[in-house]
Order: sequence, then C-alpha cells, then structure tokens
Amino acid sequence: MVKRNYKEEYKAFHATPEQKKRRAQRNAARRKAMAAGKVKKGDGKEVDHIGAPRKGSLDGIKTRIVAKIANRKRQPKRS
Repeated sequence: MVKRNYKEEYKAFHATPEQKKRRAQRNAARRKAMAAGKVKKGDGKEVDHIGAPRKGSLDGIKTRIVAKIANRKRQPKRS
C-alpha cells in the first residue's frame, strides 16, 4: 500500500486558485443557510448544490438542505 502525500496533494489540487474559489463559494452557501436558520453546527445536514457543474462557478446554483448521509450516498464513488 502506497502512503498518500497529503502535502503534495494539497499543493497540486486544493491550493489552486480555482479550487480555493469553489471552496469559498461552498462555505458561503453554508454560512448563508446558517444565517437563514436552515442549518446549524452539528445537525448532520449539508447544503446540496442542485445541478452543480463539475467545473466552473457555483454562482447562481440553487441549493437545498439534505441529510449528510443522503448527500454522501448521492455523490459519485471515489477511490
């Protein structure tokens, strides 16, 4: 089994300007839902982006609140 190099993985993917922007948009959507009283910390709910593109902006994408387990089941399997 090969050990993952998390530092290199972060530098190659998560630290790119595009991914930073997308992460900020996801975090903003969560904060907006918290301000509206739809979710709160530790409630087991997530903000689901309906029809979110795999690449590009999340601006203008509709969101809904779903249970964490339901959202994770819906996601594509990752290895």
